[in-house]
Amino acid sequence: MTTIDWDAAADSFDEEPDHGLLDPAVRHAWAGRLEGWLPATGSEVLDLGCGTGSISLLAAGQGHRVTAVDRSPRMAERARAKLAGTGTEVLVGDAARPPVGDRRFDVIVARHVVWLLPDPAAALRHWFSLLRPGGRLVLIEGVWGGVGLSAARLTGLLAPHTERIHHEALSGDARLWGREVDDERYALVARAEPPRRHTEVVDVHLILRRGPDVLLARRAGTGYGDGLFNLPSGHAEDGEDVREAMIREASEEIGVALDPEELRVALVMQHRGPGGGPRMGWFFEAEYDAARPPRNAEPDKCAELAWFPLDGLPDDIVAYCRAGLDGYRADERFLIHWHEDGDTIAYDPAGVRRAVPLPPAGAGTGRVHHIELWVPDLAGAARSWGWLLGRLGHVPYQQWQYGRSWRRGDSYLVLEQSPDLADGPHDRRRPGLNHLAFHVRDRAALDALVDDAPGHGWRLLFPDRHPYAGGAGHCAAYLEDPAGYEVELVAGTC
Repeated sequence: MTTIDWDAAADSFDEEPDHGLLDPAVRHAWAGRLEGWLPATGSEVLDLGCGTGSISLLAAGQGHRVTAVDRSPRMAERARAKLAGTGTEVLVGDAARPPVGDRRFDVIVARHVVWLLPDPAAALRHWFSLLRPGGRLVLIEGVWGGVGLSAARLTGLLAPHTERIHHEALSGDARLWGREVDDERYALVARAEPPRRHTEVVDVHLILRRGPDVLLARRAGTGYGDGLFNLPSGHAEDGEDVREAMIREASEEIGVALDPEELRVALVMQHRGPGGGPRMGWFFEAEYDAARPPRNAEPDKCAELAWFPLDGLPDDIVAYCRAGLDGYRADERFLIHWHEDGDTIAYDPAGVRRAVPLPPAGAGTGRVHHIELWVPDLAGAARSWGWLLGRLGHVPYQQWQYGRSWRRGDSYLVLEQSPDLADGPHDRRRPGLNHLAFHVRDRAALDALVDDAPGHGWRLLFPDRHPYAGGAGHCAAYLEDPAGYEVELVAGTC
């Protein structure tokens, strides 16, 4: 460690105690701070905007090899005099682009310099390039009388280069300034470690359909959500694409060997569990095949497999899984489901809904926003229409004194018993609305709806011509509710 003759050095100090460190108590306070900011062992230190070399002298006195830079030849000359015998090199040059060539340093110190630079962002970017990996940038700044650089602003300038920024308030330590101060004075110590790229686990979920039903597995022995239902799921391993991962997980968990062509992307959802990190979930849909019935292939992780109707899912289910299935029923394609740390892992029917749908491209001008039907009996209409819309994948959306609505995607259907409703029954043969038509997946789904419809107030129209009442090749069912409203359910395949 270099021995400093402080009496000799004092002849070169500035008169202002907080800059020249003439006062031994001030000098001792700064030496203590600097010792905490610099590495414990001797390192290469670059002092930018060194002035008369007061900080350089402290660093040299602690055994570091110092290079000092100041743009003023007069200041550089005074620094050389003060630092004589310490081995410190003093250079004349711009602090923003110090004349050090391709040399690299363990520490760069800049005291009351950054706020004076015309382009601090560019200077910081260059300074980081002069640091060795793991090196540190020690910036001492403040705001005096309304001028200077706040810690928040400087932290923002550093953020693109590092995530490790230590803030140390200096205003409250009167020893550093030789007096009490009440303005903002601080030090930031930033490590030369680039920001970590955002990474997420990619998980895959299988929506195995058996008509209107979906397969769920009750978790057990996993340490997360045990006792709750979840879709057969897992995460992609290194080197797998999401489809390969889904095929592997389906085989490992439920013993079903799926072909790539059987999988259809149903939903992509970014989600976060309570207190956990973000994950990217891919939900795939596949059809049940009686020749390949699912089985519990992992009894150490699964207590049971069970089928549930999509419009009758259990409450004891993992919350993000329920959100994904609700989004799937509503024909969403992209969702965010972000738990707060105080949320429960389990779905809470009375809890706050965290799912946020993200509309895909092309979901703007020209698409149907909503359809509103005025009905004479809201309670009765809610029973019949609520059942049908639920089976078709719509989810409850709004409820008020005179109406209710159900949503699928970015469109919704309203039933309202308005106080302004005119007397008289609905007649679909008069000018106005004749009927609403909905897609249905296939003939099996169509038959299931037709079978269940009478129990919910709907009757089949044109039964003698069903399911081709609309013409040959047009496979559909026509239903009428007690108020005379008609719906057409069109099967995708027949």
